[in-house]
Amino acid sequence: MKHRCSSRALRAATAVALATVLVFALAACSAPAKTTSAPAPKAVEFVLASTTSTQDSGLFGVLIPAFEKDNPGYKVKVVAVGSGEAIKLGEKKDADVLLVHSPAAEKSFVASGFADARHDVMYNDFVIVGPKDDPAKIAGDTSAVSAFTKIANAKALFASRGDASGTYTKEMSIWTSATITPKGLPWYLSTGQGMGETLTLSSEKKAYTLADRATWLSMAKNLDLTILVHSDKKLLNQYGVIVVKGAKMEAAGRVFQGWILSAKGQSVVGAYGKDTYGQQLFFPNAKK
Repeated sequence: MKHRCSSRALRAATAVALATVLVFALAACSAPAKTTSAPAPKAVEFVLASTTSTQDSGLFGVLIPAFEKDNPGYKVKVVAVGSGEAIKLGEKKDADVLLVHSPAAEKSFVASGFADARHDVMYNDFVIVGPKDDPAKIAGDTSAVSAFTKIANAKALFASRGDASGTYTKEMSIWTSATITPKGLPWYLSTGQGMGETLTLSSEKKAYTLADRATWLSMAKNLDLTILVHSDKKLLNQYGVIVVKGAKMEAAGRVFQGWILSAKGQSVVGAYGKDTYGQQLFFPNAKK
């Protein structure tokens, strides 16, 4: 009798143990498996060297986010300097793609083997701005060369960027056409700075200067200056895009180039400024 009771107790204990194991086993099966999600792939960062005008005008504040949205695998690092300095960065392969506005220097860059080609992207124009009392009496002049000649004859203050930018290159071409060498003359101020800083100094000093229209429009309300000369064909301001051959992120640069030359990129360029300034700041002209 005693033995029979012990057997029953043993069987009961065994049943309880098996039930406990079964409960834990079922719980383990029903519990969601722990998964380790792979980290999102890191975006490829590449360097876009460009002019201060594309930065100061606010274009990059719209253009770069649009590119990165359409191309989530890429991130743009902008280096905004004068066109000449941007081209030097390309020569040293410290930039992967250039967006600049100095066509002669761009063509030389390609001819020297630093790139396979340059492509027109967009254009606007340069304007000659100055104090509202216009001491050199250039308002309404239809010739940039004539206006510069009048400024020199009047010895009126003129602020130059004095750098290797596309704006400075254009300015010097106008002085050359006027057969005037202004460097070193007391009325000629060389800032050695970007377009925004040069416009600010011109306003403070009541000086004339040459500016790209986009930067001018983005700053005009804070300046004591006015547009005095524009619409001369010599004041055309053409921008080009160039992928640097052999750059570390050359392939990424080609993705950017392809996008800005595409219908989508061109539409972003063409739309910029209409909402903020009531007029188009850049005119897309990529070849179809």
